[in-house]
Amino acid sequence: MGASRIFRHENYELHCSASAVDGGKFVPAVVVTKQIWPTRPRNIAVRCGNYTTEETAIEAALNQGIEWIASYG
Repeated sequence: MGASRIFRHENYELHCSASAVDGGKFVPAVVVTKQIWPTRPRNIAVRCGNYTTEETAIEAALNQGIEWIASYG
């Protein structure tokens, strides 16, 4: 089971999570949802990396989500 946290940035909610994989590493994931119409959730691809803790994976997901908002939001 993975850890998750919800962050708010501008008019968006970012649901950032980390799931354990083999070798004690973690894979980050982020879903970005606009808080005003249209509110369609978007799964954002997070860059692969060596995340040794859930917290660093969640931080990577958050950074990728904020970058996506700046570019496409």
